[in-house]
Amino acid sequence: MTDVSKHPTEQDPASELASDTSSIDPRDFRNALGTYATGVTIITAAAAGGKPYGLTCNSFASVSLNPPLVLWSLGTFSQGLSIFQNASHFTVNVLGASQQALAQKFAKSSGDKFAGVEWTPGLGNAPILANSIASFQCRAANRYYGGDHVIFLGAVEAYTYNRQEPLLFARGGFGRFLKPDDTSGTGGSS
Repeated sequence: MTDVSKHPTEQDPASELASDTSSIDPRDFRNALGTYATGVTIITAAAAGGKPYGLTCNSFASVSLNPPLVLWSLGTFSQGLSIFQNASHFTVNVLGASQQALAQKFAKSSGDKFAGVEWTPGLGNAPILANSIASFQCRAANRYYGGDHVIFLGAVEAYTYNRQEPLLFARGGFGRFLKPDDTSGTGGSS
């Protein structure tokens, strides 16, 4: 078996999309990706001078169990990109089903996102948000550039979790798991 690309053109896929020569409609492609439900996280780090910074993210994924590695990605035009590029550590705070308002607060690009939010400094002073259902404290191990995003690889150095229900995101909205015996009609997007 060979490692030959199965892409129909000789052009790099990232360059093809960026140059508007792709036959894929970006908006429709985003809609298709939105059918894949994800968890919701707030990624945090300490900016220069120690000021806490965070943003809502659903591009978090595990990479490896041994060594423990995770990844997440951030748009190249994000206002917080330089903070994460320069931080020694970041924390992935996984949100619970009751934390939709917190997810929306950290999704905004302005205002003091940490006002009224309980947190403690973690490794590298990256904030650990209170009441998250899991937190992964990561050393910034590497980053990769892919299309219009930067992929951050983190080496997990500490973590905590509980058994609370996670907050989910799909098709542009928040939701939760429906248990097989849940016939009350109270599940799904809110």
